[in-house]
Amino acid sequence: MNTLTISTYSPWRAYLLEARYEFLRLLRTPSFSLPCLLFPPVFYLLFGVLLGGKGGPSAAQYMLAGYAVFGVMGVALFGFGVTVAMDRDQGLLTLKRAQPMPMGAYLVAKMAMALLFGAIILALLALLAVTFAGVRLSASQWAWLAVVVLLGVLPFSALGLWLGSLIGGRGAPALVNLVYLPMAFLSGLWVPLSMLPPVLQHLAPAWPAYHLAQLALKGVGMDAGKPMLLHVGVLTLVTVVFFAWAQRRLSR
Repeated sequence: MNTLTISTYSPWRAYLLEARYEFLRLLRTPSFSLPCLLFPPVFYLLFGVLLGGKGGPSAAQYMLAGYAVFGVMGVALFGFGVTVAMDRDQGLLTLKRAQPMPMGAYLVAKMAMALLFGAIILALLALLAVTFAGVRLSASQWAWLAVVVLLGVLPFSALGLWLGSLIGGRGAPALVNLVYLPMAFLSGLWVPLSMLPPVLQHLAPAWPAYHLAQLALKGVGMDAGKPMLLHVGVLTLVTVVFFAWAQRRLSR
């Protein structure tokens, strides 16, 4: 009897159930799941495969890394920024604090959701890249790209969490888009940085998306050649600082 009780109310089971329900909740929300899952593959098909076909597999390979980062950014920023703001408005955060659930289960569930969505996006992009663009990567290159892109959920989840703590649910989508779309463009995710004006090329390292994209490109030999520790350090700093700011605001 005691064994059954322990297994039924195990903290691990609470984490797993919370993560499962969070994933299903957002998967069944078309305003979230459809843009997050469809926009990166559709944009890659248009700009990386069709319009970028003149550049051959190398151009499609470059854009694969860029749109993979673009997709993970969107999932993390909207999955945390918008849903946290809406949960605050609806009193869901207050309800969860009153429930006998493990500390951190709410954030862990959202992180697991973002990782699952990110893995789906990367799989769709890889299918398009291999099938239509002739991209050929070694097993180690695919592994590098997957690890880098999925770990990239962390800094943008922290940034999204902070954005969600600043504003209500109605204004959160607009605020997230104001951060998400310009950062993606200015970081060279949509088009190579070499196609942007020189001043924007020099400002690109100011954006965390640039550093994640450079790590992704490093695995396929197409990065700008800057030290990997620089990119890792910037992304780590972004994660720690924005998570701390968000935690401070949400604990008030």
